[in-house]
Amino acid sequence: MEKISGNKMIDQKTIIKNIPNALSTVTLPKSFGKKNQGKVRDYYVKKGKRIIITTDRQSAFDKILSLVPFKGQVLTGLSEFWFKKTKDIVPNHFISAPDPNVMIVKSCKIIPVEMVVRGYISGVTSTSIWTAYNNGERIIYGIKFPEGLKKNQKLKKPVITPTTKAETGHDERLTRDEIIKRKIVPKKLYTEMEKAALGLFARGEKICSRAGIILVDTKYEFGLYNGKLMLIDEIHTPDSSRFWIKKSYLSRFKNGLEPENFDKEFMRIWFKEHGYTGEGKIPKMPKEFIAKIAERYIGIYEKITGKKFKAENIKNIQKRIKNNLTALD
Repeated sequence: MEKISGNKMIDQKTIIKNIPNALSTVTLPKSFGKKNQGKVRDYYVKKGKRIIITTDRQSAFDKILSLVPFKGQVLTGLSEFWFKKTKDIVPNHFISAPDPNVMIVKSCKIIPVEMVVRGYISGVTSTSIWTAYNNGERIIYGIKFPEGLKKNQKLKKPVITPTTKAETGHDERLTRDEIIKRKIVPKKLYTEMEKAALGLFARGEKICSRAGIILVDTKYEFGLYNGKLMLIDEIHTPDSSRFWIKKSYLSRFKNGLEPENFDKEFMRIWFKEHGYTGEGKIPKMPKEFIAKIAERYIGIYEKITGKKFKAENIKNIQKRIKNNLTALD
């Protein structure tokens, strides 16, 4: 890895100062092949391996809303941490992280179902179980929920609420039976995915609890590598998960207050309060609000890993990434 300069601790002033330096995308030399883009990540496939570059693009409601400095480093660092902590439960695609924003992974055949595991009834999006429950539904994702549940209440046991991408590009609610009946995933493989997802969630709950955090819900993506099930994408990050502060949860729940959180749910709530839920003109986030998002990402990284977050060579991230990857070429 390139020797990195500019390694320093981060405060709100530094975050705001570095908003112009946030990473929007990276275009690698032609020798790395075709550039592909998701909502947050750019990736290239070369020699059977996938090069995943996690940018600072901030998404919600299936839209890119802004850039948040240091976000890509947090997601990469947390994913590396969790991949190493859970590889005994199910194999994962992680090989190495040659740069703070980059992972080299095994190139897998993606299984088109996201396994969303929920330990609490919560959320503000159209696919959240609280939204459906609050609208009067009691059988959600094929699961029967009892009467009298309150928002943010802990469920008796975690549930899996799978989704897939509909033709509109938005997540489509599914049930276990629909997935198998429509042959989206074979029954045997789906059963493996269920077991892995619940095992990963249990491990996540345990590690987060030790850090004073509640893992509320999360999503897992899987792929096949040489015919074997493999965990891919990311795991237990503020983009894929919701986290609450453990010590204040019960008192706030009893008083009807929203839990203190360390994820991007507060950002979704801000947009909803400003009249945006995915359609129409996107409200512009103030710099101070962007800094708060970055602080939450950094905060959850530090709590879970037990390490202080340090930004690395933030003035020219694209150059740093290209240098670190070219050294591997």
